[in-house]
Amino acid sequence: MATAEFGYRERPSRIPGATVWQRGSGGSELVRVLPDGCMDVIHYAGQLLVAGPDTTAKVGVSEGARTYTAIRFGPGTAPGLLGIPADELRDQRVPLSALWPSARVRRLTELLDEAADPARQLEAAFARNDKPDEPWVGAVVERLRALRPVSEIAADVGLSERQLHRRGLHLFGYGLKTLSRILRVNAALDLARGGMPFGLVAVSSGYADQAHLSREVKALAGAPLREVIR
Repeated sequence: MATAEFGYRERPSRIPGATVWQRGSGGSELVRVLPDGCMDVIHYAGQLLVAGPDTTAKVGVSEGARTYTAIRFGPGTAPGLLGIPADELRDQRVPLSALWPSARVRRLTELLDEAADPARQLEAAFARNDKPDEPWVGAVVERLRALRPVSEIAADVGLSERQLHRRGLHLFGYGLKTLSRILRVNAALDLARGGMPFGLVAVSSGYADQAHLSREVKALAGAPLREVIR
């Protein structure tokens, strides 16, 4: 059975586009989770929870010595695995048993509670249920990261903007313009955490200036840029 460890670690999953992560908590601590366009399945304290795609940061308190083990699915990939449209889980945290048969979830929870390596056990459970993504999902995300306009992306993947918006709600949880904002802020924060000056981060990430970057970070992360990168 896993015990609480300090710190955070992650690794690429064998499920395409996904990441396996673990976080140990030695006691109560404030946790800020930024929107990233992804959905997570999280195991902790005998529970399995699904975190839907967020539009703004979620701030909460982790209570007690506890280990969190999870899979973070890449944008657009979780609905096929979970069997539910992403927009139905937007900004929500729901038990996996609300989506899957309770007996199935109970068996998986028991396996995870007793597993020497719950991360591998959780990954295996979803790898067995892996379904191919819609073929254009990866291309859309790649183009959004490259700051391509939505109209061009729709033409590239052979969909109208209305069709792409509707499919985006189902797969990503929100329209592509919102997903683009979220991906761009996260890319900018990665640069800032790497030590790049904020003004250069803004230019490199396609913002008008540092003030524009700061406003976007505050809107999505709920805190000033310097506080977020700490």
